[in-house]
Amino acid sequence: MELEIKRIFFEIFKEKQLKSQESGTIPSFYKKKPEEGSISQRFQKLAKYRFLKKQSDLLLNSDDLDALWNCLRENCVIDDATGAEKTSVTLPLYVLNKCRQFFSPSNFMKFVKDDAGRIAILPFYLYVLRTVSLTQARIDMSEHDQDSDGFLLSTQEMESYIMGLIPNLAQLRDMLETFRQMYCRIAAQKFFFFCDPHRRGKACIKKILLGNCLQELMELHQESEEEVTETEQAENWFSLTSAQRVCDMFDKDASGSLSKQELKEYADGTLTEIFIERVFDEHVRRGKSSRVNSREMDFDSFLDFVLALENKDTPEGLTYLFRCLDLQGRGFLTTADIHSLFRDVHKKWIEGGNYELCIEDVRDEIWDMGKPSDPLKITLNDLLGCKQGGTVASMLIDVRGFWAHDNRENLLQEEEEPPEEESQ
Repeated sequence: MELEIKRIFFEIFKEKQLKSQESGTIPSFYKKKPEEGSISQRFQKLAKYRFLKKQSDLLLNSDDLDALWNCLRENCVIDDATGAEKTSVTLPLYVLNKCRQFFSPSNFMKFVKDDAGRIAILPFYLYVLRTVSLTQARIDMSEHDQDSDGFLLSTQEMESYIMGLIPNLAQLRDMLETFRQMYCRIAAQKFFFFCDPHRRGKACIKKILLGNCLQELMELHQESEEEVTETEQAENWFSLTSAQRVCDMFDKDASGSLSKQELKEYADGTLTEIFIERVFDEHVRRGKSSRVNSREMDFDSFLDFVLALENKDTPEGLTYLFRCLDLQGRGFLTTADIHSLFRDVHKKWIEGGNYELCIEDVRDEIWDMGKPSDPLKITLNDLLGCKQGGTVASMLIDVRGFWAHDNRENLLQEEEEPPEEESQ
């Protein structure tokens, strides 16, 4: 029977090889995905399941990690100069067999060594922990990757992955069941905002693993009883506090969307009208209704809006905002664009009872901050390269952002004062 199967497969191989020769030397660059419910698809799913199961079995579990740490401690030497615990590559056979992949010469060379050729055990152990954690995350995400192409093709797949993580994250275990679906939607949107900047509806799993979003989510493993301040929780997009804050900001009239007028109330109404108009022009899809003012912002668009404003210094956030600042859609800003954008900020500035200022002076300051390669225009690359792109964007869209820039020296002094008082 085995010989017969081998013969059949060999004939299929020769037939495909013959067709390939007849079609020329151009290699195949597209393979049709197996049809839903077909034998090919079921075989692919079974092979994938077995492969992921094998990889999961090879991972170190909590008992293995504890044993590794104890073994490292038992075989370490205390450095007299620094007090650090250090070790060489000579460890018991059990550890080398169980964790052989981590004890390769190439891994050993990644760490700083002392004069005796030893490395500190803590950085090495943390490296093992992170590798195991990322590998486990890779396996878990692959289970949700339906077509096994290395991409999560929809927010639903990402939401499903996050839903499975909730019971294992200490700070999310007590989340109400009714809020879990909404939380997963909020959390998944950040992954796609940063890992799918071109909005193709697919996020590369490798990019997710290497990005900061997953690390930020995994910080919720920390027990809530430990020293996690309210400020730290609010700054972490994935915390329950942050998710509830975002929900409370959206759709206060329960209509399911936001109008321009409702969005103007965001951030206490400090954003300029021209910026709100540009957000709707660039990032909000037009509705199918025949009404003139039917276009409103849905929840996913609102999440992107909040993420962009809270991450202005990142390439993804600045790219989002630059599309709004580029009034003519030419890919660059001119002095006329800067003047038009800041005019609304100036108006709110004066309405707030602040001192009179010259728009031309602010425009020149922004031009100096942007350091454009072309003296006549500022591009997105200029703003990314000058390292002050987020500040420039804040000055042009938000009167509060301009106030913070104008009072930056006083704000720095206020931040430095508390430690000085405590030391006294």
